[in-house]
Amino acid sequence: MWFSFWRSRNRFSLDELRYVTDQLQKVQIVNEVNKDYVIEALRSLAELVTYGDQHDPTFFEFFMERQIMGEFVRILKINRTKDVPLQLLQTISIMIQNLKSEHAMYYIFSNEHINHLITHPFDFKNEELLSYYISFLRAVSGKLNKSTVPLLVKTENDWVVSFPLYTKAIDFASDGESMVRIAVRALTLNVYHVGDENVNTYISKPPLSDYFSELVKSFRKQCIELNNLVSKAVENPEYSDSTTHILAAVDRIEDDLYYLSDVISAGVPDMGRLITDSILQLLVFPLLLPSLKGQTFGAKMGIATSFYLLCCILHIVKTKELASSIAAALLFPAEAFSSKFDAKSNGHVCELHVTCEFQQQETKPHVAGVTEESLGVSVNSNGSSQIDMQNDLCSRSNHCGSHSSLRELLMSYITTGNDVHVLGSLSLLATLLQAKELDESMLDGLGILPQRKQHKKLLLQALVGEGLGEEQLFSSENSLAKDSINTELDGYIQKLKDHYGQSFFEESGASYQKHRYQVLDALVNLFCRSNISSEALWVGGWLLRQLLPHSEKEFNCHHLKLLKDSHRNSIVGLSEEMKGSWCDLLITVITDEWKKCRKAIESSTPRRDPKRILIPYQASTSEGDSSFVAGERMFETVKVFVLRHQLLVFSSGGTLPDQPLVDSPTSHPVHSRAKVAGLDVLVPKPGTEINLAGAIPCRIAFERGKERHFCFLAISRGTSGWVLLAEELPLAQQQGIIRVTAPLAGSNPKVDDKHPKWLHLRIRPTTLPTMESKPDVTGKGKRKLVVDGRWTLAFRDEQTCKSAESMILEEMNLLQGEVEKVLNPLIDLDAAVHPVESCPPLDGRPNNSL
Repeated sequence: MWFSFWRSRNRFSLDELRYVTDQLQKVQIVNEVNKDYVIEALRSLAELVTYGDQHDPTFFEFFMERQIMGEFVRILKINRTKDVPLQLLQTISIMIQNLKSEHAMYYIFSNEHINHLITHPFDFKNEELLSYYISFLRAVSGKLNKSTVPLLVKTENDWVVSFPLYTKAIDFASDGESMVRIAVRALTLNVYHVGDENVNTYISKPPLSDYFSELVKSFRKQCIELNNLVSKAVENPEYSDSTTHILAAVDRIEDDLYYLSDVISAGVPDMGRLITDSILQLLVFPLLLPSLKGQTFGAKMGIATSFYLLCCILHIVKTKELASSIAAALLFPAEAFSSKFDAKSNGHVCELHVTCEFQQQETKPHVAGVTEESLGVSVNSNGSSQIDMQNDLCSRSNHCGSHSSLRELLMSYITTGNDVHVLGSLSLLATLLQAKELDESMLDGLGILPQRKQHKKLLLQALVGEGLGEEQLFSSENSLAKDSINTELDGYIQKLKDHYGQSFFEESGASYQKHRYQVLDALVNLFCRSNISSEALWVGGWLLRQLLPHSEKEFNCHHLKLLKDSHRNSIVGLSEEMKGSWCDLLITVITDEWKKCRKAIESSTPRRDPKRILIPYQASTSEGDSSFVAGERMFETVKVFVLRHQLLVFSSGGTLPDQPLVDSPTSHPVHSRAKVAGLDVLVPKPGTEINLAGAIPCRIAFERGKERHFCFLAISRGTSGWVLLAEELPLAQQQGIIRVTAPLAGSNPKVDDKHPKWLHLRIRPTTLPTMESKPDVTGKGKRKLVVDGRWTLAFRDEQTCKSAESMILEEMNLLQGEVEKVLNPLIDLDAAVHPVESCPPLDGRPNNSL
């Protein structure tokens, strides 16, 4: 019967559509015998209906007249094969995606045909069928609007009681196949963006609302898995694939957060509240905040992971409730959020019980990486304490006992924590400062409200006649001592008190005036530290720049003195690099880093990658004084020097120039070796003809058993220096061709102890490896490790060998001296900042400051 289907006909005609429909309606059962015919008929129907929608409306009129959508449902019911459902789902998906007529879409969605297809009991053990089914559901969701969505829901008394498209889709939300999960998320977002109030009410109530809490529970599970990966990486730093696994886990976490953010921004208030509350109650309060103190509460989260996740959540899920709750929570101690988990027999967390009471301890609380002394930091040479946070902590209300707030914990991490603690604390404060959802009172309570916003706030208060604002605006100290912060912050603090106990929060509103000074003091102390990476310091520099415009009184001469002392240490380190293996590139690196640092600290957003908290930069562990290690050290020294220099300039009221203040290189003497050799370029190239006057003959073997005769010459020109091996021209006396060049700096000449005619040279790369291959956090590459080369030059006698060594040392001294002359204006502190006059007594500052 069906072989007549293949007879020659006009493929895109109404007669063809009529014929295919007639043949399909004659089918009484679909089995292995006729499945190919049915599949071909379904394909033809998809083509014909799509063609008719664009060219001839009578095609779809016939489609409706013959009830072909009902025919699709019938074919599915009489099917006994695996292949026909695949083609049927694909046929309908193609039609839905390509039909442009609103009338056509309205018809397809009517009469419950789509819902019958959605609820059909497919055999989803067939992974290919599941893929087609999810694509079909996604295609349907793509056509949803306020006109079509009522056709797919069932209502009773104007209330939605059934929505198969949505309920069936979320059943696959946790499917193991990533493409299925992505399709389900796209479908749900299509549903949310329709904006149908009845549908939104239906999906925001139990049991469908459990979907959102399950999302957060699944997200929490991924966070714990990420923490396990980070812990394993710390335990096994040599494991090469740890970074790749961590980055893969981070990508999944960020994808989930972006999805949650998209759901919240869809404009369904109930869903936004459900997700926000779930994130806070299932993750932030019971796991992340307590873990910042390094304590073990049930499923422990590492400090680094907690910092990263808090930053990531705040950066991606931009809701006022979430950001404000986290900001207010930092004013409570970690113990307020200590939670114990009741676990099921299979180890999964099933319930959270928040503990609102804790024992009052007589001793100081122990914080991982923070000792008792770390709360009060003395940096003055005379032994007086310039930065003393311990006094602030001791003056806390008796309600808190010996437990300090999370905000104070962040301050202690900045002043005494390790690199991860510092970077995490600074990143969290910077993320909060960038959160546009936060009210200014939140930033004020944390002590990170920028001065320009404080002035604006006080000016507005003064303009509207509030005496408090006028008094503070024009007061000599510009203090916020009398500001009780009766703002949004009070409301969120009260919410946390109601949930976690009144005893956890200090009642004295006046204590908030100290917070900004504590932040400034902590940042200044950070810049005085020598064991923190430049990357973390740059984040701190950005934060200080945001909090402190030029010439603010809060940043007094004591701060400037501390910065000047720390900068003096940087100058010492830079002076050592002037005599180091990379002195010839020192000026170039300083110039490059000057631009980057200025851009970083003056940018509106901090230059940071939150992944660095999880994957901190690891300096090379190579042993010995290799040029690679020396290059990394020089690069780090320069970055710290440039940052401290720029901070000192703008903190003292100066203006940062576009370029560092350096002198131009002086012209080299007439009788220098470079002049005699006839080299007028900074970088001599092989093949260049030179004068060999003063060159020393030597032998070198680049391959075993194959010695070659060269003339050796060391030259310096300005801040550039090279060692050369040239071949003498046979027809030109004292003329030669450069064959091999190597940097003079870092050559480290040494006469062999056993063979005094041999001179050993270390040959470092011509460019700084750190500049070519910086630490990679994308997982797309590895750091390039460079091994130094070695030359052993053989001279005709011991005296000649010593002469060659002396030539190198002489030219190297000239090179280093020239570098020092060029950088002399930059390392002159008096030229960089205004002289620091005698400091007023500390009584002139607010009682809660230094």
